[in-house]
Amino acid sequence: MVDRRDISSWLEGPPSRGEGHWPGKRLGRPREGGGSIARPGPRLGALAVDWALCSLISAAFFNYDGLATLGIFALEQMILVGTLGYSVGHRLFGMQVQGLNGRAAGLGAAIVRTVLICLVIPAVVFDEDQRGLHDRAARTVLVRIR
Repeated sequence: MVDRRDISSWLEGPPSRGEGHWPGKRLGRPREGGGSIARPGPRLGALAVDWALCSLISAAFFNYDGLATLGIFALEQMILVGTLGYSVGHRLFGMQVQGLNGRAAGLGAAIVRTVLICLVIPAVVFDEDQRGLHDRAARTVLVRIR
């Protein structure tokens, strides 16, 4: 017979590895504060801000064409993340894209990361360190900077 716990267990998320484990521990990242892994809420907020800004630009210059909006978003991500390590949304929410070495991602990693984000699926499949496939492929991590 099927038990209620068998069905609902996936709703509770991945199994906890105990108090001594947190996202980013395997990567040498602290549990809280600067340098710790950015949480899903601020990530979604940053994405919403970036997409809204790109939508406004698209509406003003391209009659809100979907492909133009995606192109503007991709350019924003590649240029800002590649040079500064963060997009407008990331900056507002206190986050930075860093390489595994702790430095800003760089242009090459930003391009790989952006192409995969634009495909959507790699961004929503993530590991126990809350790194999406796009971050794993680019060898980056999104961290808090404050």
